[in-house]
Amino acid sequence: MKKGNTRNSNIELFRIITMLVIIAHHYVVNSGIADILFSNSSMGVKNIFYLIFGCGGKTGINCFVLITGYFMCKSKITLRKFLKLFCEAEFYSFVIFMIFWITGYEPFSIKMFIKNMIPFLDISTGFMACFLLFYLLIPFLNILIKHMKKREHEMLLALCLFIYTFLPSLAKAYVVFNYITWFIVLYILASYVRYYPRDIYQNMKMWRNLMIISIILSVGSIIVCWYIGVDPYFFVSDSNKILALITAFCAFMFFLNWNIGYNKTINKIAASTFGVFMIHTNSITMRRWLWRDFLKNRVWYFQNYYIVHMFISIIIVYVVCTIIDMIRIRILEKPFLNFVDKRLDMSNLRVLSTMDQK
Repeated sequence: MKKGNTRNSNIELFRIITMLVIIAHHYVVNSGIADILFSNSSMGVKNIFYLIFGCGGKTGINCFVLITGYFMCKSKITLRKFLKLFCEAEFYSFVIFMIFWITGYEPFSIKMFIKNMIPFLDISTGFMACFLLFYLLIPFLNILIKHMKKREHEMLLALCLFIYTFLPSLAKAYVVFNYITWFIVLYILASYVRYYPRDIYQNMKMWRNLMIISIILSVGSIIVCWYIGVDPYFFVSDSNKILALITAFCAFMFFLNWNIGYNKTINKIAASTFGVFMIHTNSITMRRWLWRDFLKNRVWYFQNYYIVHMFISIIIVYVVCTIIDMIRIRILEKPFLNFVDKRLDMSNLRVLSTMDQK
């Protein structure tokens, strides 16, 4: 994937597209429109369009973790990498909380301030808290994966998928679900692809067709479930549901093999995808302000030009958040990481000097 200091842009483009899908999901789910849809039994074109437009959020989460698993299973989690991720999350949590308090949009609350500044308190459903903790588990997962035989890897993967995907999706079994556990399953899946390459993995045409078929099946499941009176998002409502997993995996394999070369613009934009996520999903307050008060999604639901509003809103959110994150990277992150690098280099030199003296 790397050539010198450049990186092919296929996976970076995949990050961008995935984030747009996640924002579309939040447009529907976090704005209250989903409540309108689920309380309305009408199968009108508008309702179906909204359901389809917002169905890819959990699939998108799977895509990001598959990318992480594929590349990190043969890499190392350094203090620098974790600090980069953790400080980014802390920065946006603090700044956004303070903006809402200073502007009077949300009253100051010690409880909410602590919850925002200590993300690990929200591991029940919070993606960021779970991802940070999952990130800390990666070194131990890599040790496990490295020392497993291929057969053991296959058996573990099959068992995990049976418990966390097959049972809740097809057998309707109630399985206690947590992002951290599911991220581990995805990591095991992605690492298997990385550790044991096969010719079939490189068949881009096949993965493209499977991706299209899985998307069609996902859309079809929404319509059919709606028609028979079942939760329309049943097969895609959680990251572990079967169509959310299959669609994400097929899309990941397609983009992994789609060599579009190096594109500086794509890579620069993709570098801020995580920032885009952390800004627009930062808190319940942020989601309420963005989708209900600022963009007024529920109001536009009843307008004739709702489709125009949907697509323009998604683009605005992505572009504005990307610009904000690019500014943060330039002004804060790069100087901070340079400082960390210097401190780590000094520490390494002191260790080497001590060893030489001995």
